Amino acid sequence: MSAPPPVPAGTTEPLANGDTARASLEALRSEIAKAVVGQDPAVTGLVVALLCRGHVLLEGAPGVAKTLLVRALAASLELETKRVQFTPDLMPSDVTGSLVYDARTAEFSFQPGPVFTHLLLADEINRTPPKTQSSLLEAMEERQVTVDGTPRPLPDPFLVAATQNPVEYEGTYPLPEAQLDRFLLKLTVPLPSREEEIDVLTRHADGFNPRDLASAGIRPVAGPGDLEAAREAVSRTKVSPEIAGYVVDICRATRESPSLSLGVSPRGATALLSTARAWAWLTGRDFVIPDDVKALALPTLRHRIHLRPEAEMEGVTPDSVITSVLAHVPVPR
Repeated sequence: MSAPPPVPAGTTEPLANGDTARASLEALRSEIAKAVVGQDPAVTGLVVALLCRGHVLLEGAPGVAKTLLVRALAASLELETKRVQFTPDLMPSDVTGSLVYDARTAEFSFQPGPVFTHLLLADEINRTPPKTQSSLLEAMEERQVTVDGTPRPLPDPFLVAATQNPVEYEGTYPLPEAQLDRFLLKLTVPLPSREEEIDVLTRHADGFNPRDLASAGIRPVAGPGDLEAAREAVSRTKVSPEIAGYVVDICRATRESPSLSLGVSPRGATALLSTARAWAWLTGRDFVIPDDVKALALPTLRHRIHLRPEAEMEGVTPDSVITSVLAHVPVPR
């Protein structure tokens, strides 16, 4: 997944408010680039997740700007963001909130937790026990939190951006497949190239402070209204029966792969269709083509499959399995 290609000739123009919303979301890249060097695919993935009302799992080594990326996105979108450091002693109520006794009124009142925000950064989510991990499931799926039998809706938009370290597993609690499947995308945040790393050091030498995004010149270039208009435009993006069949064929092929013990579920197929539609709209079209499906297949499906132990020992990876499936499934014309 890379920056959107030029709009092909002969495409259908969307409504005016859709054009304005697309221009605003495209401006996010240059705005976030004031604080984050590179990582354009991750930026695009976060925008796609916002358009699809999904959540994102960010995987990368420490120090590759995962936290800074989410903070810069929130500042550029004029959205509220909160950060929770997931640790072994974190309790579910520390995330969702709890009832607090007020001695003056002799009543219990609800104290909202950090989940009541637009962008929740769940830092190192695999370092907290499953009980606390599962406290996010209702919030992610139902967009609400239930405390003492009372459901409390979360704000809209609402996105969970969870991070995990792929190189250090001691003292961690791997996310179960059921919870991984709740994430729309799994984005890898790689180490920067030599040129990008030199750019990072040069910015710091010139006084860049990652804790003060305002001093870096980041300002809101889009807001909730633009996001809502964009979502409406994405919902009108056409999907032909051939494209729907192509998505299904890809997902069914993973279930037949000898390297996998678990293939992509129908929920995964629905997710791939949603992300492909959002990507098609971002590239300036009101219809989905096979290249849109291919562009989003890896980040949408890589966390929804499970390798057999013998395949892992042979060096097979989820990405290599999906790439092989894409190479063998016939493309509709």
